[in-house]
Amino acid sequence: MTNDVITKAKENMDKSIAVYQKELGNIRAGVANASLLEGVKVDYYGVPTPLTQMSSVTIPEARVLLITPYDKSSLDEIEHALLASDLGLTPANDGNVIRLVIPQLTGERREEIAKQVGKQAEQAKIAIRNVRREAMDALKKQEKNGDITEDEQRSLEKDVQKVTDESTKKVDSLADEKRKEITKA
Repeated sequence: MTNDVITKAKENMDKSIAVYQKELGNIRAGVANASLLEGVKVDYYGVPTPLTQMSSVTIPEARVLLITPYDKSSLDEIEHALLASDLGLTPANDGNVIRLVIPQLTGERREEIAKQVGKQAEQAKIAIRNVRREAMDALKKQEKNGDITEDEQRSLEKDVQKVTDESTKKVDSLADEKRKEITKA
């Protein structure tokens, strides 16, 4: 039962890391990446539909996304959804496909994005620390109920701290990788 607390804590910390990785994938680093379009919803016959479900997205060049809709009549709706999104990119519609050109980042914009990466990393670490706190509380409750001894509680708390440290190191390494990608792009 006590290992369940650590196992659950590790699973929840891994989920926090996965959410952070997804957020990093949505950050524009001056390079074309299809994951930029994951949050874009298109009003398709009155139903908000993810853009990635109604078109194919390819990367013909390093800084160009090519969106080919499965239904050509949805081109205008896709274009409107892209303009309404917070991507800050202007779509070029040629009647068959939509091109999104990702502009080269300025030094100032790179710094802003690097700060954003840092803020998101801190949010991920806060989520991990919250999981640690919940695990520690669960262990204290088990000790209070007599399910485990005080020595077992201390040992398990050390294990929880070790898992927490590993998770925060992983978040830091992901943030460093993204910062390097942003500064070199």
